[in-house]
Amino acid sequence: MRLANVQRGDGLGNRAMFAMIRLLSGFRAADVIRTLRYHRHLFGAAHSAHTQAVMRGPSEWSVGERELFAAFVSRLNQCHF
Repeated sequence: MRLANVQRGDGLGNRAMFAMIRLLSGFRAADVIRTLRYHRHLFGAAHSAHTQAVMRGPSEWSVGERELFAAFVSRLNQCHF
């Protein structure tokens, strides 16, 4: 089940951004983008900060290796993001 507000965007700014993505790319904004933009102060900002720390913070793996791991796992999960 998907929340209607997540699908269409909560607020004029998000709706405008989703419309611009569709206009420029020909595709609707990915669900992960819509989820991270929904009530950003409650979930999206914290999740984005955590992802940024994991993908770009100190690690024995290079940024490229981490991106490759993420892409591989996404592919296994049949996720297009």
